[in-house]
Amino acid sequence: MDGEHSALSGVERERERLPPIYTSSPPVLGRGPKQPFPSLGTFISTLSQRRDAGGRGFAIGIGGPLTGPLGIRHTVRELPPICSDVRQKQRLSIDTLPQEVKAPFPCDPVIPLRTKTTKEFQEDVERAAQSGDWREVREFYLTTFDSFVEINAAFKREANGLFNTIEDSGVNGKFVSAVYDSLLSTPQDIQKLVLKGIINSLLREWKGPRTKDDLRAYFVLIQNPQYSSTSTYVIFAHLLRQIAALSEADHHFLVHWLKRLSARRFRQLVERLLQFISTRLFPAEPDELPPSAKCSWWIPSATKVLSLFNAANSVSSPPIMPFTDFYNITLEHIDFMEDYRTWQNYGNSNRFSFCQFPFILSTVVKKAIIQKDSEQQMISQARLSLVSKVSRRQRVDMNLLFLNIKVRRAQLLSDSLDELMRKRCDLKKKLRVTFVGEAGLDMGGLTKEWFLLLVRQIFHTDYGMFSFMKDSRCHWFSSWKSDNYSEFQMVGTLMGLAVYNSIALDIHFPLYCYRKLLTPPTVPSDPNAFVGTATATLDDLQQVMPDLAHGLAELLSYEGNVEEDFYLTFQVFQEEMGVVKSYNLKPAGDKIPVTKQNRKEYVQLYIDFLLNKSIYKQFAAFYHGFHSVCASDALMLLRPEEVEMLVCGSPELDMSALQKAAQYEGYSKMDATVRFFWDVVLAFPLELQKKLLHFATGSDRVPVGGMADLNFKICKIDVPADWLPVSHTCFNQICLPPYRTRKELKHKLTIAISNAEGFGLE
Repeated sequence: MDGEHSALSGVERERERLPPIYTSSPPVLGRGPKQPFPSLGTFISTLSQRRDAGGRGFAIGIGGPLTGPLGIRHTVRELPPICSDVRQKQRLSIDTLPQEVKAPFPCDPVIPLRTKTTKEFQEDVERAAQSGDWREVREFYLTTFDSFVEINAAFKREANGLFNTIEDSGVNGKFVSAVYDSLLSTPQDIQKLVLKGIINSLLREWKGPRTKDDLRAYFVLIQNPQYSSTSTYVIFAHLLRQIAALSEADHHFLVHWLKRLSARRFRQLVERLLQFISTRLFPAEPDELPPSAKCSWWIPSATKVLSLFNAANSVSSPPIMPFTDFYNITLEHIDFMEDYRTWQNYGNSNRFSFCQFPFILSTVVKKAIIQKDSEQQMISQARLSLVSKVSRRQRVDMNLLFLNIKVRRAQLLSDSLDELMRKRCDLKKKLRVTFVGEAGLDMGGLTKEWFLLLVRQIFHTDYGMFSFMKDSRCHWFSSWKSDNYSEFQMVGTLMGLAVYNSIALDIHFPLYCYRKLLTPPTVPSDPNAFVGTATATLDDLQQVMPDLAHGLAELLSYEGNVEEDFYLTFQVFQEEMGVVKSYNLKPAGDKIPVTKQNRKEYVQLYIDFLLNKSIYKQFAAFYHGFHSVCASDALMLLRPEEVEMLVCGSPELDMSALQKAAQYEGYSKMDATVRFFWDVVLAFPLELQKKLLHFATGSDRVPVGGMADLNFKICKIDVPADWLPVSHTCFNQICLPPYRTRKELKHKLTIAISNAEGFGLE
């Protein structure tokens, strides 16, 4: 507290030029000439005393004691939560003011001319560091951050230029970087002056409509590196609140300005915001920050500003940073199911939840939400079956609690289709698989094997449901026509069951397929509504048919006579079951030539035909099959890439990570047999590593949480060393006899993992 009082007295000794305090009469909004005003401490104290009588004034709404790096402590009225409708209520227009105070807004102040260049500033700093005389640098920082006008004077490339476009902020980014890069190496009193100037600027600006110069000031202030320190978090929070409360049009400008930051600066700001949210949730020291109950708006404000960076990243091509770098891992330790229920109940209203901003939730959190949501649906479904039996006084069979699938290996596909169609009312129960004629209780291992074998058969080219595109190495839907698309529905159901039961599948669909699967993310109530018809681009076609996409790109850029040289019409040809068929892309398309003027339309229609219209019935059946199992609000939280991760897991194997996470029973990690095992496995080629993973876990894919989520265990079995290793896929265990040499272990292990299908060798 001593530090706080000394800093406070320092502020009070410094006379500030602030707008006149509000009296009982409503203020005239706008920016008049600045008037002399007592110390900042007195100003805040007066605001606190008059908060109920004098209107909003400059209340910036902490709702409790505010303590900053300058030691300022004050109490002001808390503002409502940030949301679009509340923002509109906070924005007074001149038409809502009483008649006696109506007056035209004053013109924006003329920005003073500042001529200091980046080079001159850097020379000033270098000279000050050598001489110890920081007066000139101190004066620069004191003046620059005194107000939004001065910020524009220092950093705007042309003092009174408009720069009212999303393409150009008008800010001298190089100069901003130089000023901020030098700031943290200046004496502490200069750094405190900058923070005090920012406080004063924010106090002045908590009113009235925003100009593009205001946006420029916010754009500059958000880049301040001082906000990395928790001692500045109170000031940072108020800056974030003002930015979050801007109109959508203003946010649109900021998004496009942010995407033009350097990748290094952009990443720094994103990481700073993520750290701010994490620290607010879990402060290192209990008294490090004001009580969270008094600052409930901190996290919503920071998250909304972070969403501007996420939007900037999304509209950049290529993205500035991977979307996974926006994940806040700290949120894996909160009650995210409570957050999810809040979102379900209140949606995107003024009741904040992280689910309103799903980009911040990691795939681990989203998977857990889907799993828990699925478990709840499973329990509800099982309870309904149980109650129905009891109410009819029938004997209760515990099999009612499961989706029991019984199949013969020889008729795997037809049996599976029959079972899924016959038991479609039980799809949301826990899955249990039995192979007819084979002993074994399904504790998870048989289910994994059923998925693996079924997927292998369905996607075989001889079966004809899917075509394997050699150039893109992925599968795509066959366009053959049929009266019954139930098999496509079964594949969708299979994928849904895999997500529902946390099984990773070895499926190779392009990313566009998962985007179609989320179009829309919840099934429309109208059974005739179109589903799975996502807008397709040339980039989407590139994922599936790269050669054709390249050819269409050349057509779009061709400089010659398109009509005579390409000799195309709005008619395309497609082979179906060995027969070539023609389709018009538009009415009478076979009579409409493709020209330089209409070639864009031709390309767009062709892409839409290939990726949507020609396979609509197949994909619609697939879509409804998937959503018959995974109908959940949680799907709205997912990106296409995340759906792919949930369905397929990750194909990237990291055996070193598996070694670190491995558990042991009967062995220790220093035993010779265990050391031989890891020496052999780490030296295996990728194909054998995948076979080992399949042998031990029933799947060759890595779950969303990584190798650590497998709970892989190596157990000792006391049998002769000439025995092969044994696995328990339901428990992700591999059992090793006490092999005496590395060569012996490698030989036996290779035989076992290369012949692991069903019980016993085949």
